[in-house]
Amino acid sequence: MSRVMPQAAETESLPIHAQVVSQTPGRLRFRFARPHRQPEKLEQIASALRRRLEISRVRTNVESGSMTVHYAQEHSGHDDIYVILQDLNVTFAAITEGQSVTTNGKSSTATAVTSAVTDWNRRVIRATNSLVDLRFLIPLGFSVLAVRQLLTKGLQLEFIPWYVLGWYAFDSFLKLHYTSDPHSENNKRLREG
Repeated sequence: MSRVMPQAAETESLPIHAQVVSQTPGRLRFRFARPHRQPEKLEQIASALRRRLEISRVRTNVESGSMTVHYAQEHSGHDDIYVILQDLNVTFAAITEGQSVTTNGKSSTATAVTSAVTDWNRRVIRATNSLVDLRFLIPLGFSVLAVRQLLTKGLQLEFIPWYVLGWYAFDSFLKLHYTSDPHSENNKRLREG
């Protein structure tokens, strides 16, 4: 999906936190964290969304900090709308009334980096029709570097040796993949009985 127009993408360097309130086919409603409930900021995001062809209507409520996006579901899905919003620097997180954003003890920079990598992973999955994701591509990249090192440098140990890159490939593959899918039917049956 292409980036949103430059004027809209330059909203801020820090993410604008929001929480999904409801989503139905063709409609997505979310609420912004209190620090981001400024009329100018909400209108800037709404204007950028209105310029998108797949979005038919955008309604904002500054008092509640909510925004409702109506879109053509035959052309787009929720994931497409999330990508557009992330291009506008909107990050979805759990918001409580007493706090602005729940970040699980992470700094705002760590949260922004995590959000960017998650967005990048979604784009890779969509671009490859769910064939690969970053959890596969990163270990593959280390594997290719390990083979290249082995072929060009041989077993030299003075430089970055091939076996270190091979270890990175193996280790990152294990760390980035679950040993079993926590949502699989077999695991559900094991937990239930």
